Amino acid sequence: MKQPKAKRPSMYDVAKAAGVSQTTVSFVVNDVVDANISQETRERVWAAVKALGWRPNAMARSLSLRRSQTIGLISDEVATSPHAGQIIQGAQDAAWARTKMLLVVNTGSNHELEHAAVEMLLERQVEGLIYATMYHRPVAPSPLYTQLPTVLLDCFSPDRTLTSVVPDEEQGGYDATLYLIQRGHRRIGFINNDGPIPATLGRMAGYCKALAEAGIPFDPQLVRTCPGVAAGGYRSTLDLLQQAERPTALFCFNDSVAMGAYDAIKQLGLAIPGDVAVIGFDNLELIATQLNPPLTTLALPHYEMGQWAVEYVINNADRPIDGAAPQHMIRCRLVERESV
Repeated sequence: MKQPKAKRPSMYDVAKAAGVSQTTVSFVVNDVVDANISQETRERVWAAVKALGWRPNAMARSLSLRRSQTIGLISDEVATSPHAGQIIQGAQDAAWARTKMLLVVNTGSNHELEHAAVEMLLERQVEGLIYATMYHRPVAPSPLYTQLPTVLLDCFSPDRTLTSVVPDEEQGGYDATLYLIQRGHRRIGFINNDGPIPATLGRMAGYCKALAEAGIPFDPQLVRTCPGVAAGGYRSTLDLLQQAERPTALFCFNDSVAMGAYDAIKQLGLAIPGDVAVIGFDNLELIATQLNPPLTTLALPHYEMGQWAVEYVINNADRPIDGAAPQHMIRCRLVERESV
């Protein structure tokens, strides 16, 4: 014979066990600071909660407190990307540290799904929203995002209606080039991406700034552009290294380009870093740690951006934006390995 399910304990049961009213139980578990309840009574209520194994109804609690303790993170493709999973880890760690939950929705760049996801998160009374993209770029977010504290992560709205957190691309390009200069290189090739995205423009600006500060004239013959993939890096490196006066170091737009550069350097019978030093960008560990020698590179601050976004949402939950929304940039960390 099937046994009936045991009745779940209720707030009434907790109040009865503790010898107090249900209102007192509610005040204690919701930590109402101005409630005149003695410490002894509070301890008695918590003892009853523990003994009975009672759990408050989270949905009812969020309605009464107007706080769901939940933040929504919507991504275009980040949730399925192994190298950007740190965005979610950083956001989740920051949320958990503040006793918040993170709800993650991956839209696969489907705008209809994104709209529906935002609507559903709003219905569930999330306290804030984060919209994360696969790479640093401008976006035109839905007006729905303005209904709650929102952070654009790895993207930004050109009209600055929403707060954003992005990598400091120019500083990254500067740091990569300066690192090579400090190790004695003066003919530094730069293999840049061929698309007009913030990373392309920012890293180029940083490269030029570092050269100028070191008194090294900019030489357009040392710059190549290509699609940001290994094949592009391979072709560009062959072209650069077959000049009469070849570069002694290469700054590559990303680690995939650097992987192609490695193949070209070795095909020409040259050694890394003895003949040509190489530095990448992104710190894709599946590439950077497996190359021979392991690749020195700049790490995109995925984890730090996730943390910052959650902390901003929580800290500004009740503060309206006055004027243009803040645009926060996070420095890319240099990861030293053996290619320089």
